[in-house]
Amino acid sequence: MKEASELLEQLNDRSREVFRRVVEGYLDSGEPVGSRTLTRSLSEKVSAATIRNVMQDLEYLGLLDSPHVSAGRVPTQLGLRMFVDGLLEVRELDQSDRVKIDATMGSNTNDVGGLLDQVSSALSGVTQGASLVLTPKHEAALKHIEFVSLSRDRALVVIVFADGHVENRLFAPPPGQTPSSMREAANFLNALIEGKTLSELRTTMVQEIAKRRQELDTLAADLVESGIAAWETGSENPGRLIVRGRANLLGDTGAADEELERIRQLFDDLERKQDIAEFLQLTDESEGVRIFIGSENKLFSLSGSSLVVSPYMNADRKIIGAVGVIGPTRLNYGRIVPIVDYTAQLVGKLIADRT
Repeated sequence: MKEASELLEQLNDRSREVFRRVVEGYLDSGEPVGSRTLTRSLSEKVSAATIRNVMQDLEYLGLLDSPHVSAGRVPTQLGLRMFVDGLLEVRELDQSDRVKIDATMGSNTNDVGGLLDQVSSALSGVTQGASLVLTPKHEAALKHIEFVSLSRDRALVVIVFADGHVENRLFAPPPGQTPSSMREAANFLNALIEGKTLSELRTTMVQEIAKRRQELDTLAADLVESGIAAWETGSENPGRLIVRGRANLLGDTGAADEELERIRQLFDDLERKQDIAEFLQLTDESEGVRIFIGSENKLFSLSGSSLVVSPYMNADRKIIGAVGVIGPTRLNYGRIVPIVDYTAQLVGKLIADRT
């Protein structure tokens, strides 16, 4: 299969215009676009038969598809990718959209979580899609750590930060832990904590365990490794994912039952917080807005939906979270892209101002 950019270069002016009109018509209405409709909008006057021939060629290239024998055409996933990469005209952020987003972020609260909840709701309301906001992990210096056994296979780690922030997280400890081994693990960590963030503690801990493994009870060492892994990369809570506006997708009465079931499955996955770390990793390759269509992104491939996502950064230009909008593949990309881009930049600035 040829890359979308290579296919675009192969198209002549007429084929390119027919293709663009089909995609724009589909994104606007959600319905297949027929040759007779195009005869009224093309810049050059050509017959419906000529347009049908062009559409057949585009279908042969894998850019268009015909859902029914006698119906018009719709873009394929490859076609949408080519359109987004080469033909999409991203317009300026609409002033009314800007006002709505700015109004939501005008709060003076120092609670970053509360601010991002408001941002997520606003993004969903403005776009009429489902919004996703991945909140940053707390990166302040640590003050104290304590392990609390809850049951044979469940434990709690209490993390106290120097700025007064406290987090409680559940994790599954290695088998055979005792109160004394948990105390020993906590004492080991607390001796290393001063002035370090969780990420820095993880690096120091690995080095210290290598040097002092003989000094530690084996069970305590296992507990330390298990606990830190739960904070840094485990499935419990690598970051908090805020999902708003699922009704905007589930309430689409025009969607087929099978599509709605896929969307429900998507949100069930999100709400279980599976693969959240990957959501942030999607943005690592570039600073700007990225668009994932259908199966291009395994996190959202089950829904047959598109994701428009952008990272936001702290004052040190480090990616700490992401915002995005998910909706049907016929999203109004030209409008959604500047909204997501503006929101991400604004969130980064607001967080930097509060830290």
